[in-house]
Order: sequence, then C-alpha cells, then structure tokens
Amino acid sequence: QVQLVESGGGSVQSGGSLRLSCVVHGFNGSAELMGWFRQAPGKEREGVAAIDSGGRAIYTDSVKDRFTLSHDVAENTVSLQMNNLKPEDTATYYCAANPARGWRLRLDISAYFYWGQGTQVTVSS
Repeated sequence: QVQLVESGGGSVQSGGSLRLSCVVHGFNGSAELMGWFRQAPGKEREGVAAIDSGGRAIYTDSVKDRFTLSHDVAENTVSLQMNNLKPEDTATYYCAANPARGWRLRLDISAYFYWGQGTQVTVSS
C-alpha cells in the first residue's frame, strides 16, 4: 500500500521559514516524479515545485528564489525549504508522487498518482 507522509507545516510570520518533508512508503523502487502542491481556501490546487529522479527541479513563478526542493531518490523523500514566506503562501500543502517511468517533469495534477493528506502552512503579516 502506497502512503505519503508529510511533516513540517506550521505557522510563521511574514519573512519566516518552514521546511516541509515527505516520505513515500510502498513504492517498488524510486519515484519518477515527486512534487508539492498547495490549495488555499476557495482556490484550486496549484503546483508549487516538482523534481524528477534525475534531480531536475521546476518551480511555479511565485516561489522561485524563495523555495528550494531537494530529494533523496533512494529513500523516496522530498523536502521543500520555504524562505521569505508571504501571507499569500498560506495554504494546505500536499506532497505528490508518480512512480511510472517516462513522465515529463511538470506541475500538473494529472501527472501525479499518489497524494499525501496535506499539511497546513499559515503565514501571518
């Protein structure tokens, strides 16, 4: 059974930092794609950052130069270091993964088959 376990959410003031982590259990091998998505109240879920098994990472424009993704392919873990957080970063953050080979790296919900339960990030001004 595949399970994605997230940790690291919380509340910070604007300009603060948080680090989110996600461990994928149950994959037979390493994940091809791992990513973070977020959903704010009343808004659609959006892609934040994603990384492939080769270490290539992509970010949505609003978090570039503030967020950094890292991963351990062998351990199927991915972490998102979030610096200089802004109130507009407030959302529930979801870890997502895709074990299948051949998928192009993208911030597209349809490219990820497994999801975590979500962890709340709240940034106050």
